[in-house]
Amino acid sequence: MEMDIKGILDHLPHRYPMLLIDRVIDVKPGESIRAIKNVSINEPFFTGHFPHHPVMPGVLILEAMAQAAAITSFTAAGKKPDENTVYYFVGIDGARFKRPVVPGDQLNIEVNVERSARGIWKYNGKALVEGQIAAEASLMCTMRILEP
Repeated sequence: MEMDIKGILDHLPHRYPMLLIDRVIDVKPGESIRAIKNVSINEPFFTGHFPHHPVMPGVLILEAMAQAAAITSFTAAGKKPDENTVYYFVGIDGARFKRPVVPGDQLNIEVNVERSARGIWKYNGKALVEGQIAAEASLMCTMRILEP
C-alpha cells in the first residue's frame, strides 16, 4: 500500500520541522515499509550543520527510520495517532553511518519488523542513497498514551 503526504500526516504525530517522511512507497502493516525522504537545502538543520559543507545529521536519519517504523506499527494496530499518543525510541543498537547525506539526495528508507512484544517493537532499518547504504541500525520503539 502506498501513502502520500496526507496519509503520512494521518499516521504520524510529527509536523514540520520534524516530519522526515515525504512518501511511502509500500507498507505491509506490522511487517515492513519502504519510504522516501527528499533532502533539500531548505531543511532548517543545514544552516548550522555545516554551513560550509551541509550534511544531514545522523540522528535525523535514524529519526526518519523511526518515523517510517511508526507508520508500519500504527497501521498494524489499526490506529492513528492523536494529541495523546506519542511514539518513543527505547533503544538504538548497531547504528552505522556509511556515507554522508547531502542536499539533493533522496533517502530511501527500508524498515523491517523483527518482533513485537509487550508494547515494544524491534526493527531493522536501512537508509540508502542511490543504492548505497547511508545508515543502518536496529531500532526499538514503543507507543504511549499520554495522561491528560
